[in-house]
Amino acid sequence: MLESPKSSKTSALSAKGSVKKLKGETKAKGSAKGKRKQLGKKDEEEDVSMASIGHPEIFPLVFTEKTQEILNCRINEDITEEKPYKLLKKEDIIQDMKTRAAVSDFHPVKKIVLEYPGEELLIVLDREFKYGQNFYLVATEEAKESFLNPPEAVEEEGETKEGTTEEYVYKPPVRKPWVSLGSEKEIEEESVNESVRKIKYMISRVRREFGSKVKFTDRNASSVKDGYIECTSYQDKNFSIMKLEKDVGAQVVPKVREMSTQTKWTYPRNATTQYFPREFSDEEKELCLSSEDLKEFIISVFLRVEIALQQNEIMNAFFDDWKALAEDESAFGGKSDAYLKEYQSFTDLHYLKHRRVSCVCWHPTIYGIIAVSVTERLSYEERITQSGKLLLQKSPILFWSFSDPIHPQLMLECPEEVYCFEFCPSDPNIIAGGCRNGQVGYAAFILHLQYGRTVVLWDISEYEEKLQNAKTGAGGSKNTAVNMPTFIQAQQSGKEPHFVRYCAVSSIEYGHKTVITDIHWLPDYFEVNRMGIAFENRTGVCVQLVTCSPDCSILFWDLRAPKTTIQNSTEKAKDEKAIEAPPDVPTTFKHLDLSWRPLIKANLSKSDTSGDYSPTKISLVEEHFHYKMQDKMQYQIKPEMFGDENPYKQLRVPSAKPLKILENIATNFFVGTEDGEVIYSDWKMERESDSGRLISQKPANKYTIHDGIVHTIQRSPFFKDIILSVGGWNFAIWKEGVTSGPILQSCCSSKRYTVGHWSLSRAGVFFIGREDGNIDIWDLLEKTHEPSQTQNISISMITCIKPWIVSSKQHFLAISDDFGTLHILEISWTLSHPSSNERASVLHYFEREVKHLDYFEQRQEFRAKEREELELEKQRKKIKVAGGQKSREQMEEQMNINYVDFLDEEKKILTGLGLLKATDRFA
Repeated sequence: MLESPKSSKTSALSAKGSVKKLKGETKAKGSAKGKRKQLGKKDEEEDVSMASIGHPEIFPLVFTEKTQEILNCRINEDITEEKPYKLLKKEDIIQDMKTRAAVSDFHPVKKIVLEYPGEELLIVLDREFKYGQNFYLVATEEAKESFLNPPEAVEEEGETKEGTTEEYVYKPPVRKPWVSLGSEKEIEEESVNESVRKIKYMISRVRREFGSKVKFTDRNASSVKDGYIECTSYQDKNFSIMKLEKDVGAQVVPKVREMSTQTKWTYPRNATTQYFPREFSDEEKELCLSSEDLKEFIISVFLRVEIALQQNEIMNAFFDDWKALAEDESAFGGKSDAYLKEYQSFTDLHYLKHRRVSCVCWHPTIYGIIAVSVTERLSYEERITQSGKLLLQKSPILFWSFSDPIHPQLMLECPEEVYCFEFCPSDPNIIAGGCRNGQVGYAAFILHLQYGRTVVLWDISEYEEKLQNAKTGAGGSKNTAVNMPTFIQAQQSGKEPHFVRYCAVSSIEYGHKTVITDIHWLPDYFEVNRMGIAFENRTGVCVQLVTCSPDCSILFWDLRAPKTTIQNSTEKAKDEKAIEAPPDVPTTFKHLDLSWRPLIKANLSKSDTSGDYSPTKISLVEEHFHYKMQDKMQYQIKPEMFGDENPYKQLRVPSAKPLKILENIATNFFVGTEDGEVIYSDWKMERESDSGRLISQKPANKYTIHDGIVHTIQRSPFFKDIILSVGGWNFAIWKEGVTSGPILQSCCSSKRYTVGHWSLSRAGVFFIGREDGNIDIWDLLEKTHEPSQTQNISISMITCIKPWIVSSKQHFLAISDDFGTLHILEISWTLSHPSSNERASVLHYFEREVKHLDYFEQRQEFRAKEREELELEKQRKKIKVAGGQKSREQMEEQMNINYVDFLDEEKKILTGLGLLKATDRFA
């Protein structure tokens, strides 16, 4: 390596420092006594050679820049990498020592220079500081000659010259006869032969049994005496023989045996082999291509090759039939990779501390964005005690991104805690949520908050681009540092997530009286009026939603402004000035703020008593599912009919034109209650005959299956008439139209169930969350009496489960717990990809369960009739006995006759046994 100018300069500076120090010492020692001490030191010069490491002829020196200029040995000018040495005349060196005296760099080797026999001395540049300095002096003539004229390497006789290639000639091995040199006799003499004669046993059979079949049977050795004798090895203490020497001989014998086998290479190693192919020469190629044999061969196989190519186009010759067969069979069990793999987790020490996740929703169109709402982890009594403190705490809705697991990308400000929310199917920038105070609100992502009684709306259209660019960094900028982790960028930027204020809150007076527990958007192809009748939706977007609460009511809400009376310009200007929104709040739903009233209020009245049911979850027949997602490149979806403008800004008062009634829209729904009941009812309203006011219909069916609050009631994404309900210690599967009860009901679990959800890709799979932090994975094609697998997710209660399909190869499952942590799990191939006939198999299973339920109901009716007939028969017998009652004398006479018959029968039995003779009398 070449020495850098910096290193050479440093060496020179160090040398100058030593010179200055030497001058100071000379001035301090100006007395005669000091001179005598200095002369004594000169006589005893130190040995500075490299004799300690085996080079006594080498003396390292430090050449300053001044010395290099005087002697013309400057680095990189006079001395280069190609010629790292120089010959200096002895006279020049002696003259330098006389001129600069002790300052000269040759002063430490003054005696060596003066006694050197030659006229020129060799100095060599030590670039790598092998000997400690930047130069070293060669002090002998022999070492100088060996350095200047190194011996040339002698080429071996068999070595080929450079530039010529040796032609490889393959020589096959030649088999040679084996020649004996007498060593096998020595081995035979030293080998040990057995001297004891072996015992022989002969087993024979009689002649008449020759040719007969041999029958082998099993016998228990322990049941027969001496049938099993175990001869275990033991150590005989009477003998202790130690092996002192062992002579073993081996000899190659003239015997050849060839064997072959197929072995499995179980220890792979990295190895390489360098070779060159054996190719035809140009003359051989021309001769082969022009030969008649090749032409005849091509003509003979031409037709067969053409047919084979056509068959490959028609049928896939590489299709794996065994794999397809295994796939069909595996649909009914035997899957070992049914597991959930941890992909990512989200938590926040500030906003999620001491809080639980109440609701989880995936963003419908943007990959890797998921929103969660949180509530305080308090009991009812603690919430009443700390009600004043809770009003001052923020409980936002947080938007997480896969690109940044530490910092939320966006936060939605909520008036109170949110229990549930949902994205609008028509515009994902609109979110609706329900609050604990019963209000409902909207945003450009409309969020439904359920904290209390209000519904809240947000509009986050301005932040849509930020969420789409979230994967480029925490700040949304693409010009980030190369290979820098996203969380480090976010920490360096120090930016807090944006807070989005809600733009509309429903009226507290007309809303729910308790917490809103569930919310759903009605599809965009119909809307309902105040009677609950379904009409066509001409707007083309979702304009209505439904909420339920344990206050015994189900409310329908309409986003459009209600019809108002005509106001003069002065009153209108005052109203607009009074409700003018802040500059950072969108005006999308300004007409609903604090005045939003429900369109329909349906109550679930009990048929047997005067009370009402308290619903917690609702499932509509006509429910919108965000399930079938396309690939990542097709996520950005906007309604083309409205262009770039937000369609909800164009909503007006419902048109006065008559709308078309939709007869095929089902208005029935399932509801789960706080007491564990499952209710089946209709939302259509009826007019009371006396007062003429609108009242709700009575529930058609009521079932008490669960022994606790119903946490989930959800329809299957594959079958609209199949419903899953989860609550208490069990779950049930229902079929709409079957009024006798659930078609499948689980047994009581060891831990309470908290939430459930159907799989989005497999018809027979669903997930159940438990209070101990485990997830039960049920596969109806594998097992129906117990979960196919149970996997631990957290140490606290599971609160929400929400699956999502990213692409055909990637399926996610979002699971939240009671500690505020959101876990993103990747669903395995087995749990996400159905077999070819899975949907038909699951449908056939449900149909069989319905038939079984009908048969069970018929047997119950038959048994009931049978019990009635038995009761009637008993009553008839009692009446008959009472009508023909005997007198007391007749009853005693009949008893005496029975006793005499008994004595005669006893006598016959004893006589037959020989215990009694015929002549004896029997008393």
